[in-house]
Amino acid sequence: MHAPVTIIGAGLGGLTLASVLHVHGIPAEVYEAEPSPEARAQGGLLDIHDHNGRTALEAAGLVDEFRGLVLEGREAARVLAPDGTVLLDQPDDGAGGRPEVQRGELRRLLLDSLPAGTVRWGHKAIGVHPVGEGRHEVTFADGATVVTSLLVGADGAWSRVRPLLSDAVPEYVGTSFVEIYLFDADTRHPASAHAVGGGALFALVPGKGILAHRERGGDLHVYVVLSEPKDWFTAIDAARIAREFDGWAPKLTALITDSDTVPVLRPVHTLPIGHRWDRTPGVTLLGDAAHLTVPNGEGANLAMYDGAELGKALAARPDDIEPALTEYEQALFDRGDAAAEAARDFELCFGDNTPCGLIGLLTGVAQGPTSYPATAEGRPR
Repeated sequence: MHAPVTIIGAGLGGLTLASVLHVHGIPAEVYEAEPSPEARAQGGLLDIHDHNGRTALEAAGLVDEFRGLVLEGREAARVLAPDGTVLLDQPDDGAGGRPEVQRGELRRLLLDSLPAGTVRWGHKAIGVHPVGEGRHEVTFADGATVVTSLLVGADGAWSRVRPLLSDAVPEYVGTSFVEIYLFDADTRHPASAHAVGGGALFALVPGKGILAHRERGGDLHVYVVLSEPKDWFTAIDAARIAREFDGWAPKLTALITDSDTVPVLRPVHTLPIGHRWDRTPGVTLLGDAAHLTVPNGEGANLAMYDGAELGKALAARPDDIEPALTEYEQALFDRGDAAAEAARDFELCFGDNTPCGLIGLLTGVAQGPTSYPATAEGRPR
């Protein structure tokens, strides 16, 4: 079986590529391990940035539909001290350039933009190998195979496609996020809901912290951040995690102890900064498969931008694929080099100078080790 473009992974990056190709009349097939679009929750809110995520949606012709998904007021941000003191309170005044949407709703928008049957659900890639003349064969867990003249690895951190191009393997950075939810928080968890406010909450000290975001319907999506070795997380439960925050304000620790879901571990891994590879005929990567880095709000945006840029490059040179891939990859590598900036932001948020580094990042005003913003909104109270 031969397909013009075979995409492994139906995340936001792979689907953006397929959507942009569809706009230009280029067929694609997307293979996804999950059995259906509803097989699992798709994560929480994403802030879509004008310079990459929105640009990608424009290339797919989906900006108007995207506007209908934006959750008003979710760009608000609060920074709290462990005792509950408000160190920074930034309202969403509507002037921000990072509108928030639910990841699952954005994924559904991209899926609906594709012809029926484009995504082949329940196809977990377990092996890929070259078969000559720039073609590759993908083997799936059910024994099925597909041979393609253009293979795109959009399959995330543990990509099955990446070994065709690179020996790089993601490394643990020493920090993990533990994900939990509190549902219908305004009614069932009012103190915690009030602490979070209308948008995002950050309560951080060096080495640990609590992040929360208000989602659609008043649900609170919580990440507990802990800088511990991997084996520390062998057995996790809400009570054990909460003990790491003894003495913190009850409205903050309740974000852990009142969890309505089983904690889910999200270890943070990265590829080497500057990850790149030699041009290999018939195959390329996008998103986390290409430039996995620490979370800083750019990952999904970059994946979508990668997908859109690859789609435009292929559309511009439909009969000259290799030069198109060379051009795309050179720009991709330059974007990947920006991982150094992501690492800097991560250190500002979770390093030795937090929460001052975080406050500086949110306000654009550098903070000393004991200083806080002097605005009315930011003054401790």
